[in-house]
Amino acid sequence: MNENLQLGSTGDKVKILQEKLKILGYYNAVITGSFGITTEIGVKAFQKKENLKETGIVDNTTWNLLNNYTEPNLRASSTYPQLSFGATGSFVKDLQIKLKALLYYSGEINSNFDLETENAVKRFQLNNELTASGIVNNETWSLLNYLYGNLNVCALENNTENNNQDDEVYDTYKVQKNDTLYAIAKKFNTTVDDIKSLNNLTSNTLAIGQVLKIPSSNSNSSSNNYTNYTVLKNDTLYAIAKKFNTTVDDIKSLNNLTSNTLAIGQVLKIPSSNSNSNNYINYTVLKNDTLYAIARKFNTTVDDIKSLNNLTSNTLAIGQVLKIPN
Repeated sequence: MNENLQLGSTGDKVKILQEKLKILGYYNAVITGSFGITTEIGVKAFQKKENLKETGIVDNTTWNLLNNYTEPNLRASSTYPQLSFGATGSFVKDLQIKLKALLYYSGEINSNFDLETENAVKRFQLNNELTASGIVNNETWSLLNYLYGNLNVCALENNTENNNQDDEVYDTYKVQKNDTLYAIAKKFNTTVDDIKSLNNLTSNTLAIGQVLKIPSSNSNSSSNNYTNYTVLKNDTLYAIAKKFNTTVDDIKSLNNLTSNTLAIGQVLKIPSSNSNSNNYINYTVLKNDTLYAIARKFNTTVDDIKSLNNLTSNTLAIGQVLKIPN
C-alpha cells in the first residue's frame, strides 16, 4: 500500500509523484519533492481525467493508476546510464536519434556526446522545464523516451535516414495540450485526412509531445532557404526575428501565419539570412552564460561573436540563439 500524499507533503515519494505526473503531462515544473499548489493542480487534473473524485490527495487508487501508466516507461528508463559530455557508444547514438526526432538535434548521428549533443540536451531540458544541466539523468531519459514513444516510429526512421530527400514534402508540428486534428488542420490550412494519411494514423487520438508531419503548403521552397526553430516559453515573433536577423513579416509569410500567436513546441521555418551558414554554428544561451564564457568555450573572441550577431552590448537573454564562428 502506497503512502497517501497531499498538500504540504515532502520527500522522495513526492519526487516520484512529480516525475510520474510530468511523464503524463500533468506537471511541468521542477521536481522538488515538495507537494505544493502546482503538484496539487496536477493531481486533480489527473483524477478528473480518470473519473476519480478531485481531492488532490494521492490515495491508493490514484497511486495504482499512476503506476499502471508510468511503470513500464520508468523501468525502461532506469536501464539507461547517465550520460554527459565526452561519453560515447550505443546509448549516445540512441540519445542523438531521439533528440533529432524531437527536433532538438540537427547534427550527425555519430555516437559521440559532443558539444552539439550537449547543447541539444540542454535545449530539450530547458524547453521541458527540467534543470538544463546537459547531463542525461533518469528524469531526462524518462521524458525523452515518453515523447519519442509517441512518434510514428516507422515514419520517423525513414525521415532520419533520408531527411535530405523528404524535408520539403512536409512541415512538422509538436502536439500541445488540448490540440485536436481538426484544430491543427485548420491552423495549417490542410485537412484531417491529409494529416492522418501522411502520418499513417488510424485514429484521431493525439498525445502531448507527439510530432506530426504536416502537408507543406509550399513544396517548392528550398531547404537551403530556411532553418527550423522550436518555440520556447516566452518567445515572441519579434524576439525570434531579432535573434535570426530577419523580420516578423518574413517569418509569418514563410509559415503562413495569420496572427502573432505562438505555441511552446511549435516549429517555425526561419528565413536564412546568411548563405555562408557553414561558417558558424548556432548556440542557445543558458542561465548564467556570458559572452566571455561562451567565447572561451568555443575558442573565439567576444568581439567576433558580437560582430557576427550584430550585438551592440554584452547583455544576453536565456534562450537567445547566437551564431558562433566555426
